[in-house]
Amino acid sequence: MTILIRTDDVPPRHRYEAWLSMVADTLGPLDVRIDPDTPLRGEIEAGQLGPVTVGRVETSTPHSVHRTPGLIRRDSPPLYRVALAMSGSPLLEQNDRIARLRRGEFAIYDFTQPYDLAYDSGVHLAVFSFPREMLGLPEDLVAAMTAVPIAAQGGSGALVAPLLHRLTLELDSYPPASATRLSSVMMDLITTAVAERAGRGGVAPPESRERMLLMRIHAFIEQHLGDADLSPDKVAAAHFVSVRYLYRLFETQNTTVAAWIRHRRLERCRRDLADPAFADVPVSSVAARWGLVESAHFSRLFRRTYGLPPAEYRRVCQAPPVLLHPAKNSSNSGMIASGATLWTCPATTRCTAPPIAPATAWPALTIHPGLLPPVSTRVGWVIVASNPAGSSLPGPMTAAS
Repeated sequence: MTILIRTDDVPPRHRYEAWLSMVADTLGPLDVRIDPDTPLRGEIEAGQLGPVTVGRVETSTPHSVHRTPGLIRRDSPPLYRVALAMSGSPLLEQNDRIARLRRGEFAIYDFTQPYDLAYDSGVHLAVFSFPREMLGLPEDLVAAMTAVPIAAQGGSGALVAPLLHRLTLELDSYPPASATRLSSVMMDLITTAVAERAGRGGVAPPESRERMLLMRIHAFIEQHLGDADLSPDKVAAAHFVSVRYLYRLFETQNTTVAAWIRHRRLERCRRDLADPAFADVPVSSVAARWGLVESAHFSRLFRRTYGLPPAEYRRVCQAPPVLLHPAKNSSNSGMIASGATLWTCPATTRCTAPPIAPATAWPALTIHPGLLPPVSTRVGWVIVASNPAGSSLPGPMTAAS
């Protein structure tokens, strides 16, 4: 991982402002509150595990960070985050729930909703940020589990917590292909742990039985996506409910059973197409692996959903890095290759690019496309996804706002 700030490297009179600025750049925008009269000690690192951004905060100085409604209105990328207490006892509050995380415990929270994260003593914390669609669970089910501690002593938590800890400490040792695969394993385990924790007594009120059933159904669908015969009838039979009742459950998610199965299959295909480990696997085989056996039908679905044919999407995601030269003015204009695909990234998501500063602070940026999703445009960040023509840098480009 890249060390973004180490207070011992900053003159004492500048440490407070430098720390606030780096927290906002790495985890924000956030309202950071520290007693300016308290000596500040700590360091922040950040890195990438495929499409997952990993941040590590270690500090002996009590302080807190707050995601306020005003900051959310300013910028609210659709992210979930998982906080792992590597040492200390950070306090996470969201949706009227408070989680005091003990060492080895972790919790999920929603970046689009207000939250508070406080350290009243020394703490060593890892934070994993990822797009919502990477978690194979409906949003309302996840909302019921934010700021709920998941222990490492049993169940899926016993697998997830040590993995998160090790990934944080050894992030730089994984080559890109391994990092992408590990991020997929990590997300599957986090999904399982959150679903498992939600099913335990005392977490959900009695009226949430339908939601718990829906969570089990989602888990069943994830496990059987490769079955080409997976259908609403099969899902209903496995859970001893009628097809009509099954459709009613999915109406609360503003979707249908078939649409959800299709969505999850396409997401799995998209992930594999972007993974260098599957570069030599035919597109049709990738699709068939996830239950989409008709190649022409799969290509139409994929293009309609992601804007590119599957083979082109694979080529874009696995293309070499492209150099972006931001200009030295407020318009953030720059130079990109002819025919390049431009994606923009909200200033706080860090997307899947390596940890970097706003474009205006850099003479040049080299960013690999990785698994970048097309996301909403924000001023100050520009990311070039590919260089199809392989040409030189011919003309100016202005970042959208």
